[in-house]
Order: sequence, then structure tokens, then C-alpha cells
Amino acid sequence: MRRMLTLADREEISRGLAESLEFKDIAVRIGRDASVVSREVARHGGRGRYRAVEAERAAGAARSRPKPMAVARCPRLLARVIEWLRRGWSPASIAGRVACDLGGRDACRVSHEAIYQWVYAQPVATLRRELVALRSGRTERRGPRPAPAPRIREPRYLDERPAEVEGRAVPGHWEGDLIIGKGGKTAVASLVERTSRFLILVPLTGRDSLTVSEAIIAAVDLLPVLIKRSLTWDCGSEMALHKDITATGLPVYFAHPHSPWERGSNENLNRIVREFLPKASPSRATPATWPPSPPRSTTDPVRSMPGRNRAKYSPYSSNQMLPPPELAAPCGLGTRRQGASNPHTRWSRASGRSCRSMPRRVAAYRFRR
Repeated sequence: MRRMLTLADREEISRGLAESLEFKDIAVRIGRDASVVSREVARHGGRGRYRAVEAERAAGAARSRPKPMAVARCPRLLARVIEWLRRGWSPASIAGRVACDLGGRDACRVSHEAIYQWVYAQPVATLRRELVALRSGRTERRGPRPAPAPRIREPRYLDERPAEVEGRAVPGHWEGDLIIGKGGKTAVASLVERTSRFLILVPLTGRDSLTVSEAIIAAVDLLPVLIKRSLTWDCGSEMALHKDITATGLPVYFAHPHSPWERGSNENLNRIVREFLPKASPSRATPATWPPSPPRSTTDPVRSMPGRNRAKYSPYSSNQMLPPPELAAPCGLGTRRQGASNPHTRWSRASGRSCRSMPRRVAAYRFRR
């Protein structure tokens, strides 16, 4: 426990200052550290004005509890604060005005936090009687919200995934999420393979954990065992039955809360799927109507995906998603010009012109509706 300075220690400090001793020599006399002596002298007037009795009295007053609040120390300051609070001023504005009007008096300086503490310490009845209120109307400080209870029991986070997942060299590791339709009434589950970016869209009849888990199990049931190594999902409650999926041989891992970049492949593919399943329209995600209609073509490139991997235009690639005819007709998909031989040439949806001369990142996102 920290030992406080006594009156005898302060008298010894005063004698040492009168003898022009250094702080380290005075500290040896009283058996304390030199920094303690230095702070004591600086706190009570310095070398020329230090007095033992006055320092003892000031230290006792500083230790007394309860201490008066900063706003109540000066009657003039208290009157100003009450007056400006009645006018609807904020504590920050009051603190700034006090520094200008009463800046010459240290006792009348106050911070906005001190004003908040004074308001919150007053009884509500007193504030109403004095017509004092904050602009927000709060009469007490609300602490931070408690952390919500985990919606998923015993989650396994991606820190526990095999190290081979990060390199994308071994196929079979998937990322998944839900794509919600209009009003949250319909949904589609998207599964993206990290190595090939192969996309599987799973129609759902509901968003509860039982429906989602059964649909995912049915979707991956026909996949070869070699490409069912892991599934990474977000912390949504729809994956509460993740143990049922893990029991089928596809272990489920979870990204950390509020960390969508840990499932980057899935987030990028969901953005593309949103072009064909907008938020303002129902996803029509029922087994009887999915897919809504066959794609118009599997030869013309529609979207290039800038990134580490070069875009591949194959009928089996996730880059080959095409909208149904009724959705794609107004978009004016560009057609390949005669004489174009490079299959990786990007085309503008709006004009049908080649985008090879444009920067890659700009060309990849030049799509208009």
C-alpha cells in the first residue's frame, strides 16, 4: 500500500529546500523516492513558495470525501451553467463559453464532462423544478450494452481450420451465406468453393436453422468426398444446427463476428448474384420454381472478376451466371464484335464496345442497367 507523506516528512522537505539541497538528497533523508519529493514540491508552490503546514492542509482537503463537484465549486460558475442549460445549450458549448468569459479564474474553469457528471448527479425532481435538462433529455448515463449471448453453441472459428485453406491450393473448402429476398420472406443459400470459385445456389423455403441445415446437407450430398473438406459461414443464427452438417463429413467453421472479409470469395460472389436477385424483388427460392428459367447463353462472357485469378469463361464457372431473359432484356447485354479474337476481352453491357483499352478495375465494373 502506498505510504502518504506526513507532516514530519513535509517539514524535512521544507528544511532541505531552505538548504538548497537537491531532490535526491532530500529523498534520502525521508526515505522516499526522488520523484515523490519532486511532485510534492511542484504541487504546492515550487521551491520558493513551499510551506510544510500549508502543503499538509491542502493534501488533507484533497483527500476528503465526498469532494465537491467541479461545477459547484464556484457559485458564479454554477449560476452560469444553470442559466445556459435552461437556454438549451450543450455542455460542450457551455465549457467553451466559460473558458472565454471566466478564463482568468482557474476555479471557474470546467470541462463538458464535469457538467455532464453534475447533471447526472442531481435528482430528477430537482432538475424538473429548476427547469434544467440536457438537449438529449437524458437524466442518467447509460453504460455500454452487455454483450449479446452467443446465438450459436460451441462454434469452431476459422482459427481452427486446416492451414491448407489459406493457400487455396487444395480444393474442397467452401464459404457460405444467405441471400435474403424482399421483406426477408425468401432466401437463397450461396456456397462458393474457394479454389475454383464454383458457385452453388441452394433454394430455401425458410430461414430457420432446421430448413437451412437440411437444404445444405441435400445440396452437398452428391459432391465427391474429396471436395467436401470444410464450410466457413458467418455467425448467423441460421447455422445453429451446424453440428448436423459436420456429422455428414463437412466440418463447419465460423468467421469472427463483424468480419465479412474473412469470407471474401463468398461476399464477392453474392454481390454478383445480387444483380440477378435484387433486394427489392423476391428471390423465388422455392424448389418448384428454381431455377427461374434457363440461361440464355453459355458462350458470351458477362462478368470478369478482377483479382488474383484470371477470369475463366466456361459453362461450369461461377463467372458464367446469366440473368433470366425477362431480367436481362432491358440490360442491353453487349455482343462480341466481328473480328474479336481474344476470348478474355471484356465488353460493356451498355454499349457493346470493347473495354480492353480501359483499366482492368474500371472495365470490370462497367455495368449499367
